[in-house]
Amino acid sequence: MRLVTFPGVLKPPSDAAILADQLRRERLDEESSVLDLCCGSGILAIVAAQAGAGRVTALDISRRAVAATRLNAMLNGVRVRTVRGDLFAAVAGEHFSLIVSNPPYLVSESSELPRSSASRAWNAGPTGRAFLDRICAQAHQHLVPDGVLLLVHSSLCSEDMTVDALTGRGYEVRIPARHRGALGPRMRDRAPMLRSRGLLQEGEVEDIVVVRARWPGDSFASAGRRASSAREAS
Repeated sequence: MRLVTFPGVLKPPSDAAILADQLRRERLDEESSVLDLCCGSGILAIVAAQAGAGRVTALDISRRAVAATRLNAMLNGVRVRTVRGDLFAAVAGEHFSLIVSNPPYLVSESSELPRSSASRAWNAGPTGRAFLDRICAQAHQHLVPDGVLLLVHSSLCSEDMTVDALTGRGYEVRIPARHRGALGPRMRDRAPMLRSRGLLQEGEVEDIVVVRARWPGDSFASAGRRASSAREAS
């Protein structure tokens, strides 16, 4: 794959490759519509198009990321629609069979998120969940029944919180991929802060996890939540 990144656009990190491997395992065809949310260089949108998805949309708040994705799609001979905006606001009213996202998830000192500069691609507030929580809360509004959400993030951001947030909305959730390794350079620089907050216990290792969540549709999800509530009450 040929990829060009502009200044201020994050080069695809190792977690993008882990997520891309899972994306290739999904059954994509001409009927598939895919949204690459927080697309960066566009690597995941390109993988989806190469895997056979009939309609691929790549979205990012960064103008440079959108431009890089458009160029990279052309370089790889695939058709990708590019959209600029703040998460799902840019695709209001649209639905997809698969949403894939490698959002910013690095724990940062401040709750104030950067509005510009390259750090916008990784800083995600004091818990690292500024974008993860929004995606978990809103993705179902943009998935067709039986649609799939694929997310990647660090275990330091609490995979349990992601799983609980999604199952609580009616998704069927599993972790199909996990990779344990040393902290990346940006997270390593923040190790003292992570320890002080109790997010990093021993050593300097983290798990990179892929979360796969299937959305059964509103009626099925509501029935599942009602049944779960009834069991808890009995």
